[in-house]
Amino acid sequence: MAAGVKQIDFKVMGREFRVACPENEERELKEAVAYVDRRMVEIRDKSKVIGIERIAIMTALAIANDYLHAKVPGEYDVADFRRRIVSMQASIEAAMAEQEKLF
Repeated sequence: MAAGVKQIDFKVMGREFRVACPENEERELKEAVAYVDRRMVEIRDKSKVIGIERIAIMTALAIANDYLHAKVPGEYDVADFRRRIVSMQASIEAAMAEQEKLF
């Protein structure tokens, strides 16, 4: 095990898991575990989805959808910022490629 990394045991929907985690990120990991567990239980209880794998996939899709449509305070659309950044990166890379052709 690398220095500063420890094994963390946790449960999601009653199932035990163990992951390696940098010591300085343990609190964030525990918050993420609690969030995922809560969302999986919500999906299981509110839908007719059966089976841990299907519940996990539905939860992952729900969380991804939330993430892609997240807005920060002040109504900034994070997904729009992400699209703009990707577009700017592509423009920069294209401009750099053109510059390299000159030399």
